[in-house]
Amino acid sequence: MRIATAVIGLLALAALAGCKSPTYGGGGGGGGGGGGGGGPAGEIVVGNILFKSSHNGTQNPAIDTVAVGSTVTWTWTATGSVPHSVQSLGTPSFASSAIETGDGKTYSVTFTTPGTYQYDCAVHGAAMSGRIVVR
Repeated sequence: MRIATAVIGLLALAALAGCKSPTYGGGGGGGGGGGGGGGPAGEIVVGNILFKSSHNGTQNPAIDTVAVGSTVTWTWTATGSVPHSVQSLGTPSFASSAIETGDGKTYSVTFTTPGTYQYDCAVHGAAMSGRIVVR
């Protein structure tokens, strides 16, 4: 019985050793680590006066960590007739979106350079904000 228990324990350890932590995450403030599951990192909901990570649920700021070469997509959801945009702030920067109105609009950016990218909505400023950490 002891041998069987030891073998099971060793098999469990071997299985765990083969697991890798994903390169994305999110969490309040730091942008790393787990954060509650959901959709993949790099999918962000543009709602009425909020950006919300579909991956980890962080919002205002929505925080996602993605690998270099990843594409991040913002999707306008339940925005009605209120206009919003994705506006890059500071350095490093990315191309900002146009101001869009209406559900179902999308905007995507592929991040090819590591760094921390800050953004907000050109209409609502700091009331709608986010951060993409590219590693």
